Amino acid sequence: MATVAPAPLPSPVLILGMGWSGRVLAARLQARGVQVAGTVRDPAAVADDGLRRHRLHVDAAPSPALLQDIAQAQAVLCSVPPDAQGDPALRQLLPALRASPSLRWIGYLSSTAVYADRGGGWIDESSVADASEAAGVQRRLAEAQWQALSNERGIASAVFRLPGLYGPGRNALLQLAEGRARHVVRPGLVFNRLHVEDLAAVVIAAMQRPTRDGLYLPADDEPAPPQEVLAYAAKLGGFTLPPALAWDDPAVSATLRRFYQSNKRIDSRGTREALGWTPQFATYREGLEALAASLAGRGPALPGSI
Repeated sequence: MATVAPAPLPSPVLILGMGWSGRVLAARLQARGVQVAGTVRDPAAVADDGLRRHRLHVDAAPSPALLQDIAQAQAVLCSVPPDAQGDPALRQLLPALRASPSLRWIGYLSSTAVYADRGGGWIDESSVADASEAAGVQRRLAEAQWQALSNERGIASAVFRLPGLYGPGRNALLQLAEGRARHVVRPGLVFNRLHVEDLAAVVIAAMQRPTRDGLYLPADDEPAPPQEVLAYAAKLGGFTLPPALAWDDPAVSATLRRFYQSNKRIDSRGTREALGWTPQFATYREGLEALAASLAGRGPALPGSI
């Protein structure tokens, strides 16, 4: 099959919920000449980095400036967490998004929480989203709402079901350095990860290969136990591992325990083939090694979650 050349990137791009991963994506888009704006809860609380930010809050109407950016945006990506009714940002901005004359691509950052526990089994793009827990149900509802908008508009869309993200500022090295690392062990548990730079790359690849109802599962090559990742980070940074705790130990919070309940492996070959994408950081080892190298020489305590 002949390789299709990537299309030009859309511009301007609007990122709804421009947090940690959104800022990384924005920087990569800007480096390629794309105009980027985004929404945050409080623009005044964010350092000035040249990105235009709009306040988006459920209790406040969208500003004229935000509505203008929606009307001009060729692509909109949403990373706002869902609630019981789906995507709160989409609910608030739906009339403007429906009316936008420029919009031709929409994307939504979802989660592999839409899949129920597989007992360590594999999932891919053809797997049924069968989660019954609230987090997965809410994600799936938000996905469906964005897909409905794209179908109504007759434009391209992409849903990215993501594993755990890590990268500069959010990684096991930082958790160990700050004494926040939890050495929780559940025998047999593994999961995939994705470096935030690889997330930005896969979103850009999807923007350049627009398709109707795109569904992607970007992930690294090695589903691994969390304690193995923590031990590797400790070795790289010269840290002592905290004492191990069983995942069902009463000292482990209910929230953290839920995190360890789902056991699944991600097969991302379909996503890689569809987008011509390969992760820069194939496993947690390459990712942590790059993070450790970037922090070298900054003092004994490495500043910087898998």
